[in-house]
Amino acid sequence: MDPEDSKIITLARAARARNGSAQGAAVRDETGRTYSATNVELAALRLSALQVAVAMAVSSGAESLEAAALVSGGDGPSADDEAVVRELGAQTLLVAGPDGELRS
Repeated sequence: MDPEDSKIITLARAARARNGSAQGAAVRDETGRTYSATNVELAALRLSALQVAVAMAVSSGAESLEAAALVSGGDGPSADDEAVVRELGAQTLLVAGPDGELRS
């Protein structure tokens, strides 16, 4: 695996573990900057970890994504997750379990 892809999986795993969240995600933008996040589950707001990570990247000025990673103990990315990652041009969406083992 590419070391940069391994890095975003590690960042996603760390975010998930740090917050005790169901999901952790990380994205890498066109300049190589990375953003990691966990899912948000409030009464008035629900966002997946990938949606939060993409929002962080965009709000920091990213214009496109090179890659994204999702770490989850359960299901893989939703159709909305895939859409938001693809909208910014990412060709790589890595999905891994909590142990970092790639699922797809």
